[in-house]
Amino acid sequence: MSTSQRSLRLLSLLQTRRYWSGEELAQRLAVSLRTLRRDVDQLRELGYPVQAERGVGGGYQLAAGAALPPLVLDDEEAVALVIGLQSTIHGGEDVLAGAGLRTLSKVIPVLPARLRERARALTTSTVPLDSHYSVPEPVDPQVLVVFAQGCRDRERVAFDYRDARGNASSRRVEPAKLVNVGNRYYLVAYDLDRADWRSFRVDRAENAQPRALRFAPRQIPGGEAAQFVRAGLRGAGQLQVSVRVHACAEVVTSRIGKWFEIQPVDEHSCLVRSEESDLRWVAFGLALCEAELTDVQPTELRTLLARWSANLGQQSQKDKLAR
Repeated sequence: MSTSQRSLRLLSLLQTRRYWSGEELAQRLAVSLRTLRRDVDQLRELGYPVQAERGVGGGYQLAAGAALPPLVLDDEEAVALVIGLQSTIHGGEDVLAGAGLRTLSKVIPVLPARLRERARALTTSTVPLDSHYSVPEPVDPQVLVVFAQGCRDRERVAFDYRDARGNASSRRVEPAKLVNVGNRYYLVAYDLDRADWRSFRVDRAENAQPRALRFAPRQIPGGEAAQFVRAGLRGAGQLQVSVRVHACAEVVTSRIGKWFEIQPVDEHSCLVRSEESDLRWVAFGLALCEAELTDVQPTELRTLLARWSANLGQQSQKDKLAR
């Protein structure tokens, strides 16, 4: 980390908490206390009023009520801010969405040029898709930025990807658009190795790198990225699965966590989610939970489970009569 990058990180830390001990800051920055003191002196020279408390357990804080220079964000913080505001704009109530849009319009112009370009790439490369699926997904900001810039600049991107069942692959794509579905991002892109269009969940991508190869834009099937993602999720045999399993998330994860997404509801139940075209696979996985199931979606899965349950019940009755 360069001196300027470290100073930016130090300022960011000081702005997030009222008081830091010297040892905490030094550990966060991976530097010695002596280097930390030099970095603090450099911030003071730039006009940031950093107060120091000397002695054992001493630390640093920004002066209370002081007029500070403009807020400084590092790369990941800027991207996180834009992601959060976009989620509010796309999925919030009317009042919050309007406030989010106004805030975003104020934030982007005052960012440093480099970060401003990244933030604008996110806003111009993303479209919303209405969805009740709102479980937060951890996204690597750097991956999201590379995808957004690839969409904007029409530049090929390579990345590693794992599908819903954990199968890993390397992809080379021509990115077209990012689609925001609740709190989840999808990349719509033309897959060069498969010679076809695909949508990729951004939280399942890593090691994204621009290839410095420009391409001519292609027509997205159906003409709209959001509709393409919707078709992949709900049409063409692909269904969104959501089931409440009345067993603790830890137990359910140990049994089917490799294949499904598990979200705790309380200490006695959890939500199991998946995107599958073969509901028999889902039913088999749910059977492994050996627990009561409620709030089963979609309707096709409820029908399948009821049929399996009836068939198994009939067989059990036949076995009793045969004894």
